[in-house]
Amino acid sequence: MELQHEFTVPVPVDEAWPALLDIERVAPCLPGATVEEYDGRTVTGSVKVKVGPVTVTYRGTAVFEEQDESAHRMVLVASGRETRGQGTARATVTAELSGRDGGTAVSVRTDLTVTGRPAQFGRGVLAEVGDRLVSQFADCLAKRLTERPPATEEQPREGGTATATAGPAEPEPEPLDLLHVAGLPVAKRAAALAAALAALTVALRLCRRNRRRHGKRRR
Repeated sequence: MELQHEFTVPVPVDEAWPALLDIERVAPCLPGATVEEYDGRTVTGSVKVKVGPVTVTYRGTAVFEEQDESAHRMVLVASGRETRGQGTARATVTAELSGRDGGTAVSVRTDLTVTGRPAQFGRGVLAEVGDRLVSQFADCLAKRLTERPPATEEQPREGGTATATAGPAEPEPEPLDLLHVAGLPVAKRAAALAAALAALTVALRLCRRNRRRHGKRRR
């Protein structure tokens, strides 16, 4: 499926472009994402997705196949697989930046393929989730681009020389809760799906019981 989104950030293009390529900086704005390694082109990490009571973890890589600084255009290809299951996710993300009223407009086109449990909700629900996630990401990114970096504390060393100490470690991200993000419409659809599955299960059990009873009578 193809998804199209656009958002703006309150900084010029020349500031927004390197910020979007700074994976460690923007990763906390992606719900459920953890970056394990980044060499400037390839990102290795994981994403946790929660669907009701079930949590699915995808591990994989994302590769920048294009980084055109002059055109402010980037292409990212990401793929992952469930750590405990057969589900997969693959996305080709194309982002283009342009100046707008002193800020930056970011146009994002995503070609997404998902298999496994999250895919059960279908295109419409995943599009709703995508809209809300992009909105959250844009708000978080705008905040990070406009805030000042935290000051580092100086710790004295032997001989009177001070050294900077790293800030507190980032907490492990919470899973991306699809039902919570998409809200009531998705919850209703999930409930309807669960009810249908429950009804099907009951019907199958009744059929089995009837077959057993008929089998005993024939004997």
